[in-house]
Amino acid sequence: MILAFADTGARNIHSPGLWIAFLLGVFLLLAIDLKISSRDTSATFKEALGWSIFWIVLSVGFGFFVWFNYGGEQGLEFFAGYLLEKSLSVDNLFVFVLLFKSFAIPPRYQHRVLFWGVLGAIVLRGTLIFAGVALVHRFHWIIAVFGAILVYTAWKILFHHDVEDAQPSDNAVVRWVSRTLRMTTSIEGPHFFVLRDGVRLATPLLLALVAAETTDLIFALDSIPAVFAVTDDSFLVFSSNICALLGLRALYFVVRGALARLRYLKPGLAGILTFVGLKMLLYRWIQLPTGTSLLIIAGILGITLFVSWLRPAPQPEGDV
Repeated sequence: MILAFADTGARNIHSPGLWIAFLLGVFLLLAIDLKISSRDTSATFKEALGWSIFWIVLSVGFGFFVWFNYGGEQGLEFFAGYLLEKSLSVDNLFVFVLLFKSFAIPPRYQHRVLFWGVLGAIVLRGTLIFAGVALVHRFHWIIAVFGAILVYTAWKILFHHDVEDAQPSDNAVVRWVSRTLRMTTSIEGPHFFVLRDGVRLATPLLLALVAAETTDLIFALDSIPAVFAVTDDSFLVFSSNICALLGLRALYFVVRGALARLRYLKPGLAGILTFVGLKMLLYRWIQLPTGTSLLIIAGILGITLFVSWLRPAPQPEGDV
């Protein structure tokens, strides 16, 4: 009976009505988030925690909606994709910390860069997702190519620390924008552009946004192929990615103080990427149920966080 229900879901989940309703819901939530982020105040921990819980509960609720209306297998695929993308998106938070330090963005303006950065990431990832789904459906062997990319990415995370030390201001696109546009030398409130003597000038806040978008492109090229290890359904790939991104702004203000102490987070993410990469490389010979993949990903993430909590990285002197 469950399999029959799942088969029905596989036929109906691509209905235009579901896509339209999901996109309208996302735009409505983004409008609410924009209203919140437009306030010229820095987010408090309590407020950010509340919004983080809200986004997670909303995403889990949507996953159960998919489960009960389109089948248990589709629901599991959404949850596996969501957990996978949510865990990999934590790497973006490390970049945000470096980015705000590099461009000396005051806390009260960070939320603005985060909001527009997440909005740009949604548009960018949506484009990449549809291209990736088209490739997978047309050339199924490309799954193995994606798997090899993920295994290489995991190896790079474990053994190449030079990527972590790179500064966002060294970004080639950022340097090009700073040379091309007329810039102010200081941050001008929450504005990306200001008008002076009839001339429109860009501010360092714009450079921070450009750095965030170009960095997310690099992360998207790694994280989007990973979700194909659990599903190649275009709607589930898209919705799980978007749900993972929606709460990223609030999550940053919750965990920014703890990020530096998560000693084993990088190895944990490398372990997740290695698992999904090998699963994709060996897709012809090994077919794991979606529920098993979900449990393995959750297990790696849980062990990573637990061990990091037991043995946190020492906090540098002078850090608050």
